[in-house]
Amino acid sequence: MSTVPPLEPLVRFQGVQKSYDGDHLVVRDLNLDIYPGEFLSLLGPSGSGKTTCLMMLAGFESPTQGDIFLEGRRLNDVPPHHRNLGMVFQNYALFPHMTIERNLDYPLQVRKMPAAQRKQRIGDALAMVQMESFAKRYPAQLSGGQQQRIALARALVFEPKIVLMDEPLGALDKQLREHMQLELKALHRKLGVTFVYVTHDQSEALTMSNRVAVFNQGVIQQVCSADHLYEFPCNRFVAGFVGDSNQFPGIVSAADDRWCEVQITDGPRLRGLNVQGLRAGSDCVVAVRPERILAVSGKPSNQFQAHAVDEVYFGDHVRLRCRLSDHESFFVKMPLAAEARQHTPGVPIPLWIDPEHIRVFQP
Repeated sequence: MSTVPPLEPLVRFQGVQKSYDGDHLVVRDLNLDIYPGEFLSLLGPSGSGKTTCLMMLAGFESPTQGDIFLEGRRLNDVPPHHRNLGMVFQNYALFPHMTIERNLDYPLQVRKMPAAQRKQRIGDALAMVQMESFAKRYPAQLSGGQQQRIALARALVFEPKIVLMDEPLGALDKQLREHMQLELKALHRKLGVTFVYVTHDQSEALTMSNRVAVFNQGVIQQVCSADHLYEFPCNRFVAGFVGDSNQFPGIVSAADDRWCEVQITDGPRLRGLNVQGLRAGSDCVVAVRPERILAVSGKPSNQFQAHAVDEVYFGDHVRLRCRLSDHESFFVKMPLAAEARQHTPGVPIPLWIDPEHIRVFQP
């Protein structure tokens, strides 16, 4: 019986560190493989090291330590224009004195491509982003969304191995940003080019990516598929940064390799997944998504009561803000139904959480 060989990485970061002053590491011991044709998002708060990682891959920054490989070739000393990587910036970085056509022609001229081939490539790239009729215009004559499309076309026009994007949709309004997310995802699926995408917007990363690498303080906390990242965060930071998460402090009262019982501070006793192998007596944090807390009664375990404080209307759902005695408030996400809006403030509500959806972490 034959087996399929594992896919070789297109890019490999191996023991990469980066410091700007020799004392403080912006990126610490980065080990990351990027595979051909994937859409990988680098997600994290400001200062987490994600953009520095992208800039080192692009060649605009050099690692202080470690190596970066592209198709097995060490990139550390290769200048940016010899790496065959496309780049899309948040501010578009289009040449204002050049027409759209000439903006796209520039990277082809740098590569000394024949004129006839350049013309064909420009036409193809503009067609990809549905901007064929704008070739003779200047960037100032385009909207923000149109300029972003042209910046993407310029990154694709020379058929790079990888397209790098640094928060490319950050300057767009919410509705246009969401539309462009879908366009980018469809374009990636159509072209099969490897996309590496930097963002601090977790919903953007979850919507678009095959895999997501979560950064914090220069270290990758977790890298996996978007759905796995949301459902199975590996630590408290990932649980809190990716999606909404209620977090309750407590003490582990009993534990084994898979499960543990936790006494919530000023609250109920809950059973959940022992993600980090905590032992009885350990301080901990219980994390649970708002949509996993159900307003039902009669369950044999993980049943408790809370008091409604108020509700927040989100259009497609309602979030009920609740309290456990004097503990800080938490949210219960409910669908838009009549029964979801019948909770009087101060009146106890029966709540239940399936143990499978509770994650217990180190504090």
